[in-house]
Amino acid sequence: MTISTLEACYLDSCKRHEVLPNSAVLSWFSKAKIQSWHNEKYSIVVSLDQLKDADVSPLIHAFMAAESSEINAVDILHESNCALSEENITALMHAINLKLRIVDLLDMSLTKDVLWDIFQDGLACEVLNLRSLHIRKLNIVGSFTRLHTLNLDFCTSLTGIQKDCFACMPNLMHLSMCETRVANLWTTTAALSKLPSLAELRFQNCLCCKDTGPCPASSGEKANFNVCGRTDMTQLNMAYYREVPSTNGRDAMCPALSTKEAVRNLISLDDSKTTCKIQSRTDDFSENSEVKLSSYLKGMCLLELSSTDLPDLNGWAKSQNKVSFGKLLIQDKDEFTMSFHKQHLTNGTLNKYNSYHPSPICFEKHYRDYMIASLPHLEVLDNIPIRKMDREMAKTNSSKYYEYLPYKRQQKESVVSVLHKREMGTSGIYFQKPFKPKQLYPYKNGQHFFLRSLSAAKLGSSAGPFLHPLSNFSHTFKEESKRLRPRQFEYHPTNSSLMAFGTLDGEVVVINHESGKIVSYIPSIGALNSVLGLCWLKKNPSKLVAGSDDGSLKLFDINNMPPKVADFYCCSASVTYDNFEQLTSLHINSTDDQFLASGYSKNVALYDISSGKRLQLFTNMHREPINVVKFANHSPFLFATSSFDRDVKMWDLRQNPVRPCYTASSSRGNVMVCLSPDDLYLLVSAVDNEVKQLLAVDGRLYTNFEIASTGSAHNYTRSYYMNGRDYIISGSCDEHVVRICCAQTGRRLRDVHLEDKESGNSMFVQSLRGDPFREFHMSILAASTRPSSKWEIIKVNMLASSHCAEKYSYEQRCGPSYILGG
Repeated sequence: MTISTLEACYLDSCKRHEVLPNSAVLSWFSKAKIQSWHNEKYSIVVSLDQLKDADVSPLIHAFMAAESSEINAVDILHESNCALSEENITALMHAINLKLRIVDLLDMSLTKDVLWDIFQDGLACEVLNLRSLHIRKLNIVGSFTRLHTLNLDFCTSLTGIQKDCFACMPNLMHLSMCETRVANLWTTTAALSKLPSLAELRFQNCLCCKDTGPCPASSGEKANFNVCGRTDMTQLNMAYYREVPSTNGRDAMCPALSTKEAVRNLISLDDSKTTCKIQSRTDDFSENSEVKLSSYLKGMCLLELSSTDLPDLNGWAKSQNKVSFGKLLIQDKDEFTMSFHKQHLTNGTLNKYNSYHPSPICFEKHYRDYMIASLPHLEVLDNIPIRKMDREMAKTNSSKYYEYLPYKRQQKESVVSVLHKREMGTSGIYFQKPFKPKQLYPYKNGQHFFLRSLSAAKLGSSAGPFLHPLSNFSHTFKEESKRLRPRQFEYHPTNSSLMAFGTLDGEVVVINHESGKIVSYIPSIGALNSVLGLCWLKKNPSKLVAGSDDGSLKLFDINNMPPKVADFYCCSASVTYDNFEQLTSLHINSTDDQFLASGYSKNVALYDISSGKRLQLFTNMHREPINVVKFANHSPFLFATSSFDRDVKMWDLRQNPVRPCYTASSSRGNVMVCLSPDDLYLLVSAVDNEVKQLLAVDGRLYTNFEIASTGSAHNYTRSYYMNGRDYIISGSCDEHVVRICCAQTGRRLRDVHLEDKESGNSMFVQSLRGDPFREFHMSILAASTRPSSKWEIIKVNMLASSHCAEKYSYEQRCGPSYILGG
């Protein structure tokens, strides 16, 4: 079919549909005629902005008749305003079918249903541009077998990628995801590993490159700000910088950025890894600008410095109204123009690399190394070519800072293989050395080793983690339905299905966290106060002590706590203790005869559990308030305290504590301390991700986890053990991520990102516990940023697929970032 025949088919269809021919469509055919005079094949560019709904049916009829024509390709482009209904847009794309080449839907407001249809049905196009669309979760299952270029830049709602999202794109070579909200290294690389042909990937772009290919400057060529490597990407990115309007007459390709945007884009790169560096050498910087600058740096996680190590911007030298801040150029103090610089020698020439629009994943420590090591076929990352030397260095650095599989395994092993070895009586072959001390797990064929092998195999094969909100229920009390707001929680010491939590309103609740049903419930008595301390008795596991921030301390027996209470007077405490004012923490010793209480003071009180008497008050144990006190797990006399005075101290009741056994110091105020299950180690968590493991015998440093700080003095960090003492889990109240690290090496195993599934808003860590009965299970107390006064306990199963979580939805949670309590 010739172009004239195609045009005639369109005109005939217009008559049958009683629609006037669109002059724009006729001009497309005219342009195609000119092409056909020079070539046997021709292409048509369909501009959605020039069509109305009435034009679509005749056009679809013409294209469906053109399946066997000489049309080489049809491109569908959207530039500004489109009056077409979404149904007609999808119908047009499917009608063109195999002739489809480029689909450019940039900045188009498509509903979730339309995007779902596209992702479910697939497209036969070669290039797909979904730039600036509102996509929250990328879950593509349709056929995209011809697709080789995908652009998702500026999809600022996009937070995650499903594991098998790209399995339907066997020929995808070029992928760009600049300025999305993708943050998780592990889930992202798991999804990208499904792309066998992926050669070029971007999560941040070089300023002079609209393409995903290598920056011209990286090959020793002169960077050309108006040149793009491939025609298809040039067409896709024709409005790439449109969202940053030029207000001062400068070239739009190098726009003047606002303070917030400029600092947010600050990354300093070297040949092998992404690091966050701040270099100060200027003078006379205003105090307001200093506060603004440091707050933006802290907010974007650009500083790996402690809050006390921030550079002093006062006293910087000012030269011709311009201030240089490392690689950052500050003009007129409040207007920033900045670039990322990658300096490397190529053919003897020193070149600069300018990087912009980073996604949060780019701010992860050693991001580039991890990506290169995880994607062995990748050739270009963020417009920087990957050389053989880069790949070797990335492999070395990645193995140094990350744990690919748990328990030092070097390659994945199936669950079937583990079970087979168990039946045959052989040990795993990938376990290199047992953790110290050796006497704990002396037999490789033992039950504990088998459980480790099984959990390692499950974790290596799962898309995980599976997150399920536990506290998504309300309770009926006195004929009133009330939403429960957890503030503190503890697993039961012997029953793997039970958990107790205290609420912001002073209630104590025992639930079956497997079924979600309430087992026992005690309403708040008197004034509403938050429950900040909870501890089960070990030898009498039906009892627990609860403490509130008003200082009240009570012992309850859950056997006497009915799930439904008609009147709160019928459910009194077994024992009531003398108040401990401004309580933040309590802990029972290993023999269940005494417990300690600490609070927003420098004192610690010792109580007798059975009689209810306060035995002693130890005064001035620290120079500042004591946030947490913890007994040892096996000794009824030893206990540790952590304080905001930056000290952690070990004490012995037999010495009538006047002097500590020893003192260990952090560089910032201590939020948490706990002992490993075998009492060999102290896990200390200080403000802003300073997490260390000390030898319990003398306080010497054993493991420094080197988690990047945010620069915030209010980022209160809490850490606990998981899988016995094999791993630690760590989270902070200003961050929406829980980090899982090997307790022996400090290497990062996984991150768990918290998000409200309904709104897409981040949720922040208030407290967390490892499940004492299940490998790689934990629970997290999280709160959202919205002022809805709702908190949530989220159960995390690292061994289950995250796809299971789709049937659950999160309620939005919020609340203040408490600094008190464990």
